[in-house]
Amino acid sequence: MPAVFAGNKCLTSDVWRHDIAFDKGRTYLVEAASGTGKSTMCSYIIGYRNDYSGRILFDGEDIRSYGDARWAEIRKRSISLLFQELRLFPELTAWENIAIKNQLTGHKQDAEIRGWFERLGIEDKTDCRLGLMSYGQQQRVAMIRALVQPFDFIVADEPISHLDEDNSCIMADIMHEEAVKQGAGMIVTSIGKHMSNLKYDYIIKL
Repeated sequence: MPAVFAGNKCLTSDVWRHDIAFDKGRTYLVEAASGTGKSTMCSYIIGYRNDYSGRILFDGEDIRSYGDARWAEIRKRSISLLFQELRLFPELTAWENIAIKNQLTGHKQDAEIRGWFERLGIEDKTDCRLGLMSYGQQQRVAMIRALVQPFDFIVADEPISHLDEDNSCIMADIMHEEAVKQGAGMIVTSIGKHMSNLKYDYIIKL
């Protein structure tokens, strides 16, 4: 659990102070109130933070033993994270933001990526500088970027906070299709609004 929660004796959670396992091929919804460590949990899974007690194991191996090179490969080939704060480059176009990652992974053809732009209703934004796009449009670009790599798990931290129901459902469909194609697991976090058309195998209270 996060070090900041160590002194909280009243903390109620399905995650903190418990053993929990995420399996490939399953879809998980992690429901949380604001400030209960949702984004922190995502940062632990991806190895960006280690200020926690307990252990996190990948295939039985403690991730605290991983060095920078190992983490770089894991983030490139095994775990994809759709950040709540997106972490896109506002000075680049929507297409360039995705191309940077796809060039590293070589995972997707341009035609498939353009198909996702069309399904998400932003096909006219490929050459638009990201900083000029709405936050909801940026969320869709960030989702596409998260999918241009192989993964065993995709972790989506509040992925639809600024999307309407139709675009939320389209995003969920695309993410689920890609997860099924790769036999991967999905971990989706929410503080209230979530992808309602997804069939969750487990709902976890953080």
